[in-house]
Amino acid sequence: MPVLAGLGGILAGPAMLGAESGTDEDSHARYLSGLLLGIGLGFWSTLGDPVRHRERFRLLTAIVVLGGLGRLYGLVVRGVPGAPMLAALGMELVVTPLLCLWQARLGR
Repeated sequence: MPVLAGLGGILAGPAMLGAESGTDEDSHARYLSGLLLGIGLGFWSTLGDPVRHRERFRLLTAIVVLGGLGRLYGLVVRGVPGAPMLAALGMELVVTPLLCLWQARLGR
């Protein structure tokens, strides 16, 4: 998901979400999409040997959870976003940590 969302955001900018933006917002959205793409590629790089890449997986999980906490804060102060953003929030605060726990069990 982060690879596809990152690529989509780089190519389409905020328009990927149906949002209009000025050049500053567009630039920032494309930058953040590049980070998301990098996170996704980082996770992909652990797939061959997840036990050996335990530290990388945990670091990437921490980055994703921090992003999810930022999104959760936005939900509290600005209101509930649309369904795609809620799905992303679930991936960031539930699915990714669960995958990290699964990955940690592989090493035992």
